[in-house]
Amino acid sequence: MKLSSHRAQLASLTAGILSVVFFLIVLLLGNWSTSFAVKTIAWQILAGAMVWLVLTVQFKLQSMAAQEKLEIAQLSRLGETTTIFNAPDGQMLATSQKRLALFEKWFLPGFAVFISLYQIGIGLYLYKGIAVYSEFTVSQPLVGAGFMLAMAFLSFLLARYAIGMSVEPEWRPLRSGGGYMLATAILCLAAAIALALVQFKSVIMIKMMVWVVPVLLVVLGFETLFNFIMDIYRPRLRGQYSRAAFESRILGLISEPGGIIATAASALDYQFGFKVSNTWFFQLLGRAVVPLILFSAVVVYLLSTIVVIGPQEQGIIERFGKPMANKAVIGSGLHWKMPWPIDIAYVYPVYRVQQVNVGFKPETDKDGVTKRQPLLWDVEHFEQEYNLLTATYTTSSIDEGAVPVSIIRAAIPVQYKVKDLYSFLYKHKDSQQLLEDICYREVVQFVASAVIDPEISATKGNVDLLGAGRGQAAHELKQRIQKHADDMGLGIEVVFLGLQGFHPPPKVAEDYEKVIGAVQKKQSLILGAMAQRNRLLTNLAGSVEKADELYQVSSRYQAQKDPAMTPEKVDEAFGNAQGDIYATLSQAKSYAYEKSALAKADSERFVGQLQAYRASNSIFKNEYLLSMLEEALEPIRKYIVAADSKDSEVLIIDLQEKLTPSLYDISGLEEPKK
Repeated sequence: MKLSSHRAQLASLTAGILSVVFFLIVLLLGNWSTSFAVKTIAWQILAGAMVWLVLTVQFKLQSMAAQEKLEIAQLSRLGETTTIFNAPDGQMLATSQKRLALFEKWFLPGFAVFISLYQIGIGLYLYKGIAVYSEFTVSQPLVGAGFMLAMAFLSFLLARYAIGMSVEPEWRPLRSGGGYMLATAILCLAAAIALALVQFKSVIMIKMMVWVVPVLLVVLGFETLFNFIMDIYRPRLRGQYSRAAFESRILGLISEPGGIIATAASALDYQFGFKVSNTWFFQLLGRAVVPLILFSAVVVYLLSTIVVIGPQEQGIIERFGKPMANKAVIGSGLHWKMPWPIDIAYVYPVYRVQQVNVGFKPETDKDGVTKRQPLLWDVEHFEQEYNLLTATYTTSSIDEGAVPVSIIRAAIPVQYKVKDLYSFLYKHKDSQQLLEDICYREVVQFVASAVIDPEISATKGNVDLLGAGRGQAAHELKQRIQKHADDMGLGIEVVFLGLQGFHPPPKVAEDYEKVIGAVQKKQSLILGAMAQRNRLLTNLAGSVEKADELYQVSSRYQAQKDPAMTPEKVDEAFGNAQGDIYATLSQAKSYAYEKSALAKADSERFVGQLQAYRASNSIFKNEYLLSMLEEALEPIRKYIVAADSKDSEVLIIDLQEKLTPSLYDISGLEEPKK
C-alpha cells in the first residue's frame, strides 16, 4: 500500500511557513538585542525554509502524479486505452508525471547548486562581519534566551516528526528538511544557553556561536556542491530512490544517530569479510552505547560538584545567584558544592599581581602577548597613547594671552592585588573598570598640578615629572589611588605604580630635546661658575663660609652702621682667616717687620758712624773709602803680578793676532790718560 503524499506535503508546508516565521523572529531578535550570534542563526533558518518550500512543491507534484496514475488506471479498466490521437495507454494524459520527472531531473539539481552558493556566500559574508561585531554586548539576554528556547523546542518537535515520517520510502525526501530543522533546534538551544551565560558575564559560548554558524554554512554549502557533482556520475536505476544533492549527510549523522552504527557495521563487515555486526560484542555495544553515553554525561555533570582552588587563588560559591553566607570566600584546596546550576563557583587569582594600563593601549602580537620596545621620545611606543595636560608658567610677553598648559604623554602601569574578594566582586558592578577610572581621574588631576620643568619645580614647589621628582610623584600618586580605592570599598591593594613612561609627544620630541639641552647647558654653566666661585673663595679665605663672614664684616665696617665693629675686630677677623688672605697678611707683616728692623739698624749704624767720625774723621774717611772700594771691586776679575825692583822691563811685540790677550798684554789694556 502506497502512502499519500498529501500528508508529507502538509508537513513540509507547515515546516516551511514556521521556518519563515522563525527567520523573521530571529532576525528581529538579533537586531533588537544587538547579538551578532543570533542574527547568524537566522540565515541558517532561511536555508532550511527554502528546502522546506521545495519539498512542498515536490510532494505536491508527487500527489498530482499519483492522482494522475490513478485516473489513468481507472480509464484503462474502462477500456479506454487510446486517445483521439491513437496514443497507447494514455501517454498524452501523463502530464503531471512528466512535470514531476522534469522537476526531479532539472529543478532539484539546479536548486542544489543555488542553495550551495547561498550557503557559501552567506557564510563568507558572516565571517567578514565577525570583526565588526567583536564587542559581544547583548541587551536583555534573558529575553532573547527565552525566545530562542521556545523556537528550539518547536523546531525539535517538527524535526523529529519529519524524520519519523521519512522512514517510509514515499516520504524519504523529508529527511533533508528534518536535518535542517534539527540543526535549527540545536543552534537555537545553544544560543539560548549562550545568552543565559551572558547574563552571568560569561561570553565564552557567545563568542563560539559567532564562529559556528558561518563555518557550518560554508561546510554544508561545499557538501551540497560535492553531492551535486557526484550525482552527475552516479548511475540511476528505475524505481530506486535517488537522494537529493541538498540532503546533507553531515546533518544526517545528527538526525539519525542509529545510522552511524549501521554505517560502521557495514564498514567492519566489508573489512573483515564476515558479519561482525552479528557478533554478541557488537550487538551488546549497540544496545549499551546509549546508556554509556548517558552514564558519561551524568559523570561529567557530577564533576561540577567539585571545585579545585589553586595556591594563588580564592573562590566564591553562589547558590541561585547569591553568595553563600557561611562560606562566601573559599581558599586554596578541594571543595564540594551542589551541582550546576544550583551552585556556581567563581575562581579568581587574588594573590597574582594584575595590571591596569593608564594612558596607553599596549600593542600585542597575534598570540596576544604584549610587545616590548624601548621608550624613545621621538617614536610611537604603543598602539594608542593619550595626551595629558600639565601646568606651565609664562614668563615672556610673547606668551601673553596663551593658556598656561603643556601637553605630555604618559604610559603608567598600575599593578595591584585583590585583598578583599567579596568587596571586589559584589560591591561594584565592574570593579576593574572602576579601578581604571579611579587611576585615570587621579593621574589627570595629579599631572595637571605638576610641571615638566625642573627649575620651576625647584622654585615653585611643584612635582617634576621628567626629572628627579618622579620618585616622589610615583609615591604620592600611588597613595592617592590607594586612598580613593579604599574609600570606594574596592578591595584592592596597589603594589606598584611606574612613572618611567612620561615623555613629550613624538612630533615635538626633537624641539623638546633642544630645550632640555639648552637647560642642561645653562645649568652646567651655572654649576661651573659656582664651582669656580667656591674654588676662589676657598683659596682666598680657606672656606666659602669664612669668605662670606669676612664679606659681612668688611661690609658692616665700611658702611659704619655697627659702632661695635672696630678696626681691631676687623683685624682679628681677617687675622683668623686662612688661604690667600692669610698668606698675604703674613707677607705684609713680614715685610713691615723687615722694613722697620732695617730702618732701626740703619739709624743705629748712622749713630755709630757719627761717633767714629767725630773721634777721627781721617781714619773714618779712609776706612769708608776702602770699604766702598772693596764692595766695588768684588765682582771684577783681578790679576796680581809679583816683580822685583831690580828687574828690567822687557818689551815683547807679537804681531800675531790672538783671540785671548795674554798676561803680557795687560799694559795695552790700560785706560788712556786724559
